Amino acid sequence: MFNKYNFILVLTVIMGSCNQNRLNVEVYETSAGGNKLTPIMEFDDFKTSIHIRLLPEEKFQTITGFGGSFTEASAYLLSKLGKENRKKVIDAYFGNDGARYSLTRTHMNSCDFSLGNYSYAPVEGDIELEHFSIEEDKDDIIPFIKEAMATSQEGFKILASPWTAPPWMKDNKDWRGGKLLPEYYDSWALFFSKYVDAYKAEGIDIWGFTVENEPLGNDNNWESMHFSPKEMTQFVQNHLGPKLETSGKGDIKILGYDQNREHLKDWVDEMFKDEATSKYFDGTAIHWYASTYEVFPDELQYAHQKTPNKHLIQSEACVDAQVPKWKDDQWYWSKEATDWGWDWAPENQKHLHPKYVPVYRYARDIIGCLNNWVDGWIDWNMVLDTQGGPNWFKNWCVAPVIVDPDKDEVYVTPIYYTLAHFSKYVRPGAVRIGFENTDDSLQVTAARNPDGSIVAIVLNQENETKYMTLAIGEQSMGITIGPQAIQTIVVPGKEQNKQIPTN
Repeated sequence: MFNKYNFILVLTVIMGSCNQNRLNVEVYETSAGGNKLTPIMEFDDFKTSIHIRLLPEEKFQTITGFGGSFTEASAYLLSKLGKENRKKVIDAYFGNDGARYSLTRTHMNSCDFSLGNYSYAPVEGDIELEHFSIEEDKDDIIPFIKEAMATSQEGFKILASPWTAPPWMKDNKDWRGGKLLPEYYDSWALFFSKYVDAYKAEGIDIWGFTVENEPLGNDNNWESMHFSPKEMTQFVQNHLGPKLETSGKGDIKILGYDQNREHLKDWVDEMFKDEATSKYFDGTAIHWYASTYEVFPDELQYAHQKTPNKHLIQSEACVDAQVPKWKDDQWYWSKEATDWGWDWAPENQKHLHPKYVPVYRYARDIIGCLNNWVDGWIDWNMVLDTQGGPNWFKNWCVAPVIVDPDKDEVYVTPIYYTLAHFSKYVRPGAVRIGFENTDDSLQVTAARNPDGSIVAIVLNQENETKYMTLAIGEQSMGITIGPQAIQTIVVPGKEQNKQIPTN
């Protein structure tokens, strides 16, 4: 599996099997020093004041999954690679020895990471959508999804999001900005239903929808469409929800909002105002672009408290407004990246957009999200080229895997391994558990998987090695985490322990 690009075959590490008070653990590390999901098999004897105690009896949210997005840009690039490299990339994301993505996203109609503008309903005035067609997706996105499905042993969920309705349904008749005209609310709801049927005919099930990607919108950039919280709620309550229900698709999830966290309170207050407004919403989707470091925990906590039994899913994230660095691992561990806010944020928001370390931004955000009730986390493009596209608007971004299709070359960035620390080891149905941590410089989260294994993920942003004791109940283990490193520690469940030989 992927030896050419240093993908690591999983090894089991057995620590101190003779000592009943010593935990049996598997430890995997990715670091600025060159580890890439590398099994750590030996630790020096040491004494430490850093203690991390896992508390399985403290239970929080159930995990839906982790993953990335099937965009036309990614699918197109994969189609340009040689057969061997295409398979290697798909195996890396969906294979059992890879990241094992379990929750994914795709776009309905075109988005900025498409080769151009298109809609599945191009015929103006076709209110019954008799000319609806997903033909545009059959060259690239659908084959990508099908190969991923054939590769994944456990399967994955797909969340679909529109960037805009076709221009003829909008008040400004444009791909960008504008609002859906009220006379087309039923047609737009029908659009979602037909999309499910069309993908089902291709053998692909849709798990859920977000109602609109970034409903706060833009007017001058890429595909977008504006909704206020009240307008989106009324569309779902009176049109989309009933349409899916009456067409036998009531089990498909509907997630509202789908933009940055700093406005989350306003949206959940409207969406979940009462039983009638809440009826068809299964949760809320969020993005991370409001800051390069701030998780907005107060907003996440508020959303959970408002709707404790609903999904809270991070549906999009990427290193945006940045051309990828090609085969330069150290850049991804250096404080050099900037985002849109570095140049364009209003003055009162610029402090939220300093330069940052890409690996840290990912690890900090996922850990922070999990520790504040988020149950799913989805990256943006799985594959981009050396320019950070293709993107018809030239909105260059970074992906975990970068390719040069002309040379048939693949570069797996440290971001890929960072994501895999979560997606590979924390499985759907896992339950986040509590922990105690005596070192504030280490960021920690933990979960118990359905198979009984317990996973702790630790981020060390310091330039020095940390020595820590990990404990569960009466058992403990001394573990070393390298400088500038992320570490996944797996404590096998009872069933796994039965298969581990003892000395």
